[in-house]
Amino acid sequence: MDVVLRAVHDSDLPVFFRQSNDPESLRMAAFTAPDPADRAAFDAHWARIRASDGIVPRTVLADGDVVGHAAVYGAPGEREVTYWIDRYYWGRGIATAALGRLLAEVGERPLYARAAADNAGSLRVLEKCGFRVTGRERGFANARAEEIDEVVLTLDT
Repeated sequence: MDVVLRAVHDSDLPVFFRQSNDPESLRMAAFTAPDPADRAAFDAHWARIRASDGIVPRTVLADGDVVGHAAVYGAPGEREVTYWIDRYYWGRGIATAALGRLLAEVGERPLYARAAADNAGSLRVLEKCGFRVTGRERGFANARAEEIDEVVLTLDT
């Protein structure tokens, strides 16, 4: 499968919105918007992302189809990666390929990532891309409506 990153287009946003409302994906991601079904909040969030000079947002394409997004955001020295891949495409190496391409594009280090401690797929993607577990925390997961364990990972090189 050919995985490519490109700038986010307006036409990607309805796809992202649909993807971000999949119940199983929400549960796995855990740390989501308070109300993922709030389209106005979603649009405002993406408007801020796309207007920010400090965020590197990318659409993930697999064989030409929009399958998700990936980004680097945050203050210098505290920058984090994030990604979301449509559940239909899980288990095909797309998240690993997309994150690898994003890391090649954004050379600054260190970079950080966070994942729910029980999100084995995401933790595996991050570790395949060179991230190492450097901490554990607890945080409120909107998608689960409870506090859960979270893993903090770091990429130094």
